[in-house]
Amino acid sequence: MGKPTGFMEISRQDRGQAPVADRIHHYREFVIPLSDEEVGKQGARCMDCGIPFCHNGCPLNNLIPDWNDLVYRGNWRRALEVLHATNNFPELTGRVCPAPCEASCTLNINDKPVAIKTIECAIIDRAWEEGWIEPHIPSHRTGMRVAVVGSGPAGLACAQQLARAGHKVHVYEKHDRIGGLLRYGIPDFKMEKHLIDRRISQMHAEGVNFHPLTHVGVDYPAKRLLDEFDAVVLAGGSERPRDLQVPGRELGGILFALDFLPLQNRRVAGDRVSGVTAAGKNVVVIGGGDTGSDCIGTSVRQGALSITQLEILPRPPEHEDKPLTWPLWPNKLRTSSSHEEGARREWAVSTKAFHGENGHVTHMTVVRVDWQKDGAGNWRMAEVPGSEFTLKADLVLLAMGFAHPVHEGLLAEVGVALDPRGNVRADTVGYQTSVPRVFAAGDMRRGQSLVVWAIREGRQCARAVDEFLMGRSELPG
Repeated sequence: MGKPTGFMEISRQDRGQAPVADRIHHYREFVIPLSDEEVGKQGARCMDCGIPFCHNGCPLNNLIPDWNDLVYRGNWRRALEVLHATNNFPELTGRVCPAPCEASCTLNINDKPVAIKTIECAIIDRAWEEGWIEPHIPSHRTGMRVAVVGSGPAGLACAQQLARAGHKVHVYEKHDRIGGLLRYGIPDFKMEKHLIDRRISQMHAEGVNFHPLTHVGVDYPAKRLLDEFDAVVLAGGSERPRDLQVPGRELGGILFALDFLPLQNRRVAGDRVSGVTAAGKNVVVIGGGDTGSDCIGTSVRQGALSITQLEILPRPPEHEDKPLTWPLWPNKLRTSSSHEEGARREWAVSTKAFHGENGHVTHMTVVRVDWQKDGAGNWRMAEVPGSEFTLKADLVLLAMGFAHPVHEGLLAEVGVALDPRGNVRADTVGYQTSVPRVFAAGDMRRGQSLVVWAIREGRQCARAVDEFLMGRSELPG
């Protein structure tokens, strides 16, 4: 703890953002970083708690007080080593992670947590600028071959760790570019894709082989992987979207969010892509999470006429009850940068029906709902009588989350057992599925979750695979 009184002397300061009027005209990142001096001051605010709750709040168990102190002392290079000890891709988590570590920070008791996410991002961005990040070439090769299916954060973290252990790793991706939902699910204004590309270059140098446009279980037999590799890791994500089966669902103009967002990512990448845009339309986004927020920000930039976001749950409180929730992730109102750019938000609203003309949606009927506990203590939803109303809707984006991985194709061909929720069944010790030599990690195993959980599972799965192949492992868990 470099400055014991830092948290009393220095106020919390976070990164800024470009004005809304400027940023909505482009798809570049718009966060304004702090100077190195300002980041150092924020590091000085860390209390180096006897029990650092931030460790538990972070699924990666990042060594947060350590790098905070190192940044305060100006030892940025050592801070990078500490950061990379637990996280393969901090430039990604430093941008898109919701920062549960900050919710767990002791200073969050007073709503002024250490700016952990900002410090993390500053360390890794400076490291790339200074040229400190180099490939980690293994000192020996094991002769073992591992196939990783899926190139999202779980698959990439697993592949990088296994390559550094000396195994020959091949990553298979169904899309034309590597990155999974990092590439085609997160808008560029939240995370530019050159961040992925430079990590791919590093992994190439470390010996990882990438196979885009290879849809295992569809146009590439899964059996071939089982025949040719010593182990196979399933890291394909949770891609079965939750649908909304109400009258009029068959109308045109009603899309899943991930049939909409990737189109703009491809346009930004320079592809000539035809397809739906929000330009000049009344857009309704159903779902109040991050994906819904991404739909809002993209629709704003495309020139939507109006945007309404519907959430079936009640409006959360402005501030959490700290004695009740801290250091756990609290339920409270969260307003994203996309919300600030222009969207009307409706809470406790359920969709009754879609209506249209000439086969295309034009408006929808919704109803307000009330949530009450029944005699057993379970929350029950009931429509509020007489509360129906209509919304104009030329484009409806379904962003209600994902149920489980796609079962057809890969999973059916491999024959892995599923858990009661429809995810691939595997524990968090061995990460082995019911099929010998086949492992699973990330959202495909745990269900829809955060990028930090995906990286954690990818790293832990890599250790399990290494131990399975070699009888022991020196990879961190």
